[in-house]
Amino acid sequence: MPAWMDNTFWAFVALLIFIGIAVYFGVPRIIGQMLDKRIKQISDELDEAKRLREEAASLLVEYEQKRVSAEKEAEEIVTAAKRDAERMTADAQTALEDLIARRTKAVEDKIAQAEAQAVAEVRSRSADLAIEAARVILAEEVAKNGDKLVESAIKDVGSRLN
Repeated sequence: MPAWMDNTFWAFVALLIFIGIAVYFGVPRIIGQMLDKRIKQISDELDEAKRLREEAASLLVEYEQKRVSAEKEAEEIVTAAKRDAERMTADAQTALEDLIARRTKAVEDKIAQAEAQAVAEVRSRSADLAIEAARVILAEEVAKNGDKLVESAIKDVGSRLN
């Protein structure tokens, strides 16, 4: 056997036969179809990823707008609450002042009533004392000058009747 027909030669021939059989059965076409299918799948995945990225970006913008809107609404709520609190504080202050004025007036009225009652009691007591003093004085006078008073009264009645 010639020297050029060594193992390398037979390996080369086997490789050519293998490539020939692969080409005969359409292996390159099948590999091409598989690669095209894989390329299409990767392209579809990239398109889907791009679509998802765009959707995520639009959602991000939408949620950012919602966040800004919610912050604005929260600020409005806080402002309204502060206004309401200030109004309620002013109303409560006014109501407290009215209550204090009414209670002060009621206390002043009670004091005036108690003073009037005390004055009435003093007058009543003074009148009672004056009557008692007059009764005592009259009793003493009647005891001393009772006969003269009766005679004088009879004369007085007699002159008035005539």
